[in-house]
Amino acid sequence: PKAEVLVHPECTPDVIAMADKVLSTSGICRHARESEAEEFIIGTEIGILHRLEKENPQKKFYPASDLADCPNMKLNNLEKILWSLEDMLYPIEVPPEIIRRARRSIDRMLEIV
Repeated sequence: PKAEVLVHPECTPDVIAMADKVLSTSGICRHARESEAEEFIIGTEIGILHRLEKENPQKKFYPASDLADCPNMKLNNLEKILWSLEDMLYPIEVPPEIIRRARRSIDRMLEIV
């Protein structure tokens, strides 16, 4: 297809070299929405195709590979996240320096919600 190739930065270097754009998952979704292109080849976890198709029904999306399935991403869902937070089962300790460096980005993300 005559399509833009959008890939995630975690792809292998040879895949990245073939891409038109290297974007985060949210960046791929944003670019697909804002682009005038009508077709896209998506190089990231195949589960994102459902979201892209739902948000952009007038556009076509093709997986770069039908094998790009991440079983670890499928392990989490809202119910499990809520359970973990309610019971504080999996505490994460972040060093103060990393907290300081990450705070601005996290605050910006929370402003969007």
